[in-house]
Amino acid sequence: MGRLFGTDGVRGITNEGMTPELAMKVAQAACTWLGGGKVLVGRDVRYGGDMLVSAVLAGLSSCGCEPYYAGLVPTPALQYAVPRLGYDMGIMVTASHNPPQYNGVKVIGSNGVEVPRDAEREIEEIIFENKVRRVPYYEVKEAKREGRVLDVYIDGILADIDVQKVKNKEFKVVVDGANSVGSLATPLVLRKLGAKVLCLNCNLDPSFPGRHPEPTPQSLEETSRAAVAVGADLIVAHDADADRAIIGDEAGEVHWGDRSGALLTEHLAEKYPHLPKRTFTGVSSSHIVVDGYLRPKGIEVVWTPVGSVVIAHELIKRGGVSGFEENGGFMNPVHQPVRDGAMTAALFLEMLAQRGKRASELFSALPKAYAIKGKVYRGEKEELRGLYEALKSKYQDCQFTEIDGLKVVCENFWFLVRPSGTEPVVRIMVEATDPKKAKEVYSELESFVKAFLGST
Repeated sequence: MGRLFGTDGVRGITNEGMTPELAMKVAQAACTWLGGGKVLVGRDVRYGGDMLVSAVLAGLSSCGCEPYYAGLVPTPALQYAVPRLGYDMGIMVTASHNPPQYNGVKVIGSNGVEVPRDAEREIEEIIFENKVRRVPYYEVKEAKREGRVLDVYIDGILADIDVQKVKNKEFKVVVDGANSVGSLATPLVLRKLGAKVLCLNCNLDPSFPGRHPEPTPQSLEETSRAAVAVGADLIVAHDADADRAIIGDEAGEVHWGDRSGALLTEHLAEKYPHLPKRTFTGVSSSHIVVDGYLRPKGIEVVWTPVGSVVIAHELIKRGGVSGFEENGGFMNPVHQPVRDGAMTAALFLEMLAQRGKRASELFSALPKAYAIKGKVYRGEKEELRGLYEALKSKYQDCQFTEIDGLKVVCENFWFLVRPSGTEPVVRIMVEATDPKKAKEVYSELESFVKAFLGST
């Protein structure tokens, strides 16, 4: 049996890999797996969103579920609303950070968290073995509208933040909404926290004209320059469904999510002393930050495979103060144990207000490290075991971790080579204490991987 679910949901190029037929099958199988119930459906701004939503609503109705449509909402807003508004499941139509031609479907459990891997396999089995349960005509439920999602979500964030402490600082924040649904929530949250918000790329447009929907230091160069020009205290930049937030400081430096995640983890450990001093993060996060900042503060770090789904379920199962990813995903379990871009922004302002320092000062406390990230095209079925063994032979004096792909930790640098769960590429991540060393290792690795895969 093949695999439909990747790192986070089912994705593909709209009307090619991600067709309305596939979206309907996923919805039918998810409803069959659930056994009926109320299902909340939302979408981001991507091309084909209405088409796929129509297919999802039809699939849910045909199998006896009662579908409700929330319209354009951030993924974490839908996730927050599912348990709090009494839904049994959620389905979000999104492809997160992928390029504009992609769309996809995420299946969310009754607790607001993406269903675990074993549930994904069961849903796939229903599809591949044609075990869909359709109901007779008199049991088909018509789709209804649900208009409370954004209000419930925004109120939930503010309930977990020291609003007055943040208001007293009168922060100025540049929010980059990636031309998608982050523009609908984060600016409102921050304004309710007393911040003056300047919104960039906040017009909704499925072509993402402002920048690539994945927020990175490279894609945020214009945003950074604008923030410096207006004297902003903070930059907050989302991906297309706004579950991630990449943070930039007042000097215009944009930081990877493992760096902001480390700072916020320390903040939550102080904010919630009753929680276990433990955090969960994917192997793509920085060893340099973890070993040099979190562990010396007595915070246990648990490495997981890459993917917010795995991190969220480990956080629920074992307990901790946070989960985070280098891509800007951060989880505050007291609010909800999933990555949440608007909550990340609010927490960062709360931390700034509490510490009485600028963002650049907080980031300067972290160990200096220089990261380079890229990707090499690979065929869909190309086996990578041989590549891993060749790399282990090449770097035999280093330490190896194979939780997800191959992570190699050497004396003054580390790198990760792993297949993407959302695109037909091999991802390469390198971090070193010296920028020259980072560039040298990345260049060497990229050439090695391309030669091994026969890619160009």
